Amino acid sequence: MIPRSRNPVLRTASENSEPVRWISSRTISFVIFTIVVFLYAIQQVLLPFVIAAVVAYICTPMVHWIAARAHLPRWPVAIVVFLILVALAAGFAWLGVPPLARDAMDLVSNFQGTIETLAHAAIGAGSVTILGQSMNASAIGEFAVNSARDWLGHADRLSMLAAGSFAAVFGVFLTLVLLFYFLVSGPSIAQGLMWLVPPKQRPVIAHVWSRLDPVLRRYFIGVIAVVAYAITAAYVGLGLVLGIKHAPFLAVLTGILEMIPVIGPGAAALIAGLVAVHYATGLAAILAYAIYATALRLSIDQLFGPIVLGSAARLHPVLIIFCFLSGGVLFGIAGVIMSVPIALAVKTTLATLYDDFS
Repeated sequence: MIPRSRNPVLRTASENSEPVRWISSRTISFVIFTIVVFLYAIQQVLLPFVIAAVVAYICTPMVHWIAARAHLPRWPVAIVVFLILVALAAGFAWLGVPPLARDAMDLVSNFQGTIETLAHAAIGAGSVTILGQSMNASAIGEFAVNSARDWLGHADRLSMLAAGSFAAVFGVFLTLVLLFYFLVSGPSIAQGLMWLVPPKQRPVIAHVWSRLDPVLRRYFIGVIAVVAYAITAAYVGLGLVLGIKHAPFLAVLTGILEMIPVIGPGAAALIAGLVAVHYATGLAAILAYAIYATALRLSIDQLFGPIVLGSAARLHPVLIIFCFLSGGVLFGIAGVIMSVPIALAVKTTLATLYDDFS
């Protein structure tokens, strides 16, 4: 027997004189297919919505708790939480982005010298064969600069970089706007989505959601635990062991990007690697960073991550890997972020509809 919901919309449906009808398998298949096709068609605009929705979902319990303890309406508390999140993000960017940008400009302006120094540390005064040509350290640096110049020399690639930069800036502002609306109007948005469901099926959806909500919260709490571990481990490795400049910012950036499976860790390692290369005094420093990056990934991917996320998601690792890959192929970064939550939603929905709650 499905419990009666406190939502007045759902309560009205459950009090209907006719019995609740379970959703047929044919209807479920059609709805899932329609949703997948629709999301695939709009995948270019999905990422800001996904990020804003996930952040709002994580922060919503805190908004409810503060509003209840302070005896305040929900919307002013949501606005304060939004402003705090924006202030934290702005402070993080203000403290960390300018120094990294200056280091990046220095690296680009002295790109050939950096490559020559690294090549000299690796091969000394000798030479190696690259693409059938014998090159010393100076020739390797010149070859790297010419290759980069040739790649950037194409007009389509410059326009692609410009379009990507504009899309990134626009996406940040759109994410902030969406986050504001999701935090302030989250319950009304959810109620509006419920109106898309036929009245006789709303109690079923409410019942599924009552079981899915704690599962999703456990998963995202696990993600937050992994992020905290990544920040701590990255700071210990980058700052205390390797002594790399901007270690606190790079550690926090590593933790934030850890929330984006597959793609995020690679981006964090690349950014930290460029900083390590810029300040490297020899091959030993670069090897030390490579050892650190490998140890960090193994500790997260093979030890801490599986223990925390495995117990939270309760999904087989093979299924998680399949979800990550298929989500990334179909919907890009947004698909990678939402792949496991969608798998959890499908699992919980099927378990509910089949009356299998083991």
